[in-house]
Amino acid sequence: MSKSIRLVALSALTLLASGCVVEQPAPRPHPVVVEERPVQREYVEVIAPQPPPVELVEQEPPHRPGYIWARGYWHWNGHKYVAMRGHWEAERPGYHYVHPHYEQRADGWHLNVGVWVAG
Repeated sequence: MSKSIRLVALSALTLLASGCVVEQPAPRPHPVVVEERPVQREYVEVIAPQPPPVELVEQEPPHRPGYIWARGYWHWNGHKYVAMRGHWEAERPGYHYVHPHYEQRADGWHLNVGVWVAG
Protein backbone atom coordinates (compact mmCIF):
# COMPACT_ATOMS: atom_id res chain seq x y z
CA MET A 1 0.00 0.00 0.00
CA SER A 2 1.33 3.41 -0.87
CA LYS A 3 2.05 6.09 1.65
CA SER A 4 -0.74 8.37 0.45
CA ILE A 5 -3.37 5.59 0.62
CA ARG A 6 -2.30 4.78 4.16
CA LEU A 7 -2.56 8.46 5.10
CA VAL A 8 -6.08 8.75 3.60
CA ALA A 9 -7.18 5.53 5.34
CA LEU A 10 -5.76 6.71 8.69
CA SER A 11 -7.46 10.11 8.28
CA ALA A 12 -10.81 8.47 7.47
CA LEU A 13 -10.48 6.12 10.43
CA THR A 14 -9.64 9.05 12.71
CA LEU A 15 -12.70 10.99 11.49
CA LEU A 16 -14.98 7.99 12.02
CA ALA A 17 -13.62 7.28 15.50
CA SER A 18 -13.95 10.89 16.63
CA GLY A 19 -17.60 11.30 15.70
CA CYS A 20 -19.88 13.66 17.60
CA VAL A 21 -20.96 12.58 21.02
CA VAL A 22 -24.09 14.13 22.45
CA GLU A 23 -24.10 14.00 26.20
CA GLN A 24 -27.48 13.90 27.88
CA PRO A 25 -27.98 16.33 30.78
CA ALA A 26 -27.89 14.81 34.24
CA PRO A 27 -31.34 14.06 35.62
CA ARG A 28 -32.64 16.65 38.05
CA PRO A 29 -33.01 15.38 41.60
CA HIS A 30 -36.54 15.19 42.97
CA PRO A 31 -37.23 17.28 46.05
CA VAL A 32 -36.83 15.31 49.25
CA VAL A 33 -39.19 15.83 52.15
CA VAL A 34 -37.45 15.35 55.48
CA GLU A 35 -39.60 14.58 58.50
CA GLU A 36 -38.82 16.48 61.69
CA ARG A 37 -37.70 13.80 64.13
CA PRO A 38 -35.75 14.06 67.36
CA VAL A 39 -32.06 13.39 66.91
CA GLN A 40 -31.05 10.00 68.30
CA ARG A 41 -27.52 10.17 69.65
CA GLU A 42 -25.57 7.34 71.15
CA TYR A 43 -24.88 8.19 74.76
CA VAL A 44 -22.40 6.53 77.05
CA GLU A 45 -22.77 7.56 80.68
CA VAL A 46 -19.54 8.90 82.12
CA ILE A 47 -19.00 8.22 85.83
CA ALA A 48 -15.85 9.68 87.35
CA PRO A 49 -14.51 8.60 90.76
CA GLN A 50 -13.51 12.14 91.74
CA PRO A 51 -14.98 15.60 91.16
CA PRO A 52 -13.88 17.57 88.10
CA PRO A 53 -11.29 20.32 88.53
CA VAL A 54 -12.55 23.85 89.10
CA GLU A 55 -14.91 25.24 86.47
CA LEU A 56 -13.31 25.28 83.03
CA VAL A 57 -12.43 28.89 82.20
CA GLU A 58 -12.86 29.65 78.54
CA GLN A 59 -13.23 32.97 76.78
CA GLU A 60 -16.62 33.05 75.11
CA PRO A 61 -16.45 34.34 71.52
CA PRO A 62 -18.53 37.35 70.41
CA HIS A 63 -22.27 36.75 69.94
CA ARG A 64 -23.23 34.96 66.72
CA PRO A 65 -26.86 35.57 65.64
CA GLY A 66 -28.89 32.36 65.48
CA TYR A 67 -26.48 30.41 67.72
CA ILE A 68 -25.59 29.96 71.36
CA TRP A 69 -22.16 29.17 72.76
CA ALA A 70 -22.10 25.74 74.40
CA ARG A 71 -19.47 26.12 77.12
CA GLY A 72 -16.52 23.77 77.38
CA TYR A 73 -16.38 21.15 80.13
CA TRP A 74 -14.14 18.56 81.75
CA HIS A 75 -14.45 15.04 80.31
CA TRP A 76 -13.36 11.98 82.33
CA ASN A 77 -11.50 9.66 79.91
CA GLY A 78 -11.28 6.76 82.38
CA HIS A 79 -7.95 7.90 83.84
CA LYS A 80 -8.05 11.68 84.13
CA TYR A 81 -10.06 14.77 83.27
CA VAL A 82 -9.49 16.27 79.83
CA ALA A 83 -10.68 19.77 78.86
CA MET A 84 -13.26 19.78 76.05
CA ARG A 85 -13.58 23.04 74.14
CA GLY A 86 -16.88 24.86 73.72
CA HIS A 87 -18.69 25.03 70.40
CA TRP A 88 -21.57 26.81 68.66
CA GLU A 89 -25.05 25.26 68.74
CA ALA A 90 -27.78 26.46 66.35
CA GLU A 91 -30.68 27.96 68.31
CA ARG A 92 -33.83 25.85 68.49
CA PRO A 93 -37.03 27.87 68.86
CA GLY A 94 -39.08 26.68 71.83
CA TYR A 95 -36.05 25.11 73.55
CA HIS A 96 -33.31 26.26 75.90
CA TYR A 97 -29.81 24.83 76.19
CA VAL A 98 -28.58 23.18 79.39
CA HIS A 99 -24.78 23.27 79.48
CA PRO A 100 -22.72 20.15 80.35
CA HIS A 101 -22.27 19.67 84.09
CA TYR A 102 -21.49 16.98 86.68
CA GLU A 103 -23.74 15.70 89.47
CA GLN A 104 -22.48 13.75 92.45
CA ARG A 105 -24.31 10.49 93.16
CA ALA A 106 -23.60 7.51 95.40
CA ASP A 107 -21.45 5.78 92.74
CA GLY A 108 -19.41 8.82 91.64
CA TRP A 109 -19.62 11.95 89.52
CA HIS A 110 -22.01 11.74 86.53
CA LEU A 111 -21.59 13.93 83.47
CA ASN A 112 -24.80 15.44 82.14
CA VAL A 113 -23.99 16.34 78.54
CA GLY A 114 -25.28 19.56 77.00
CA VAL A 115 -28.87 19.13 75.81
CA TRP A 116 -31.77 21.12 74.43
CA VAL A 117 -34.82 21.11 76.69
CA ALA A 118 -38.32 22.16 75.65
CA GLY A 119 -39.55 25.37 77.22
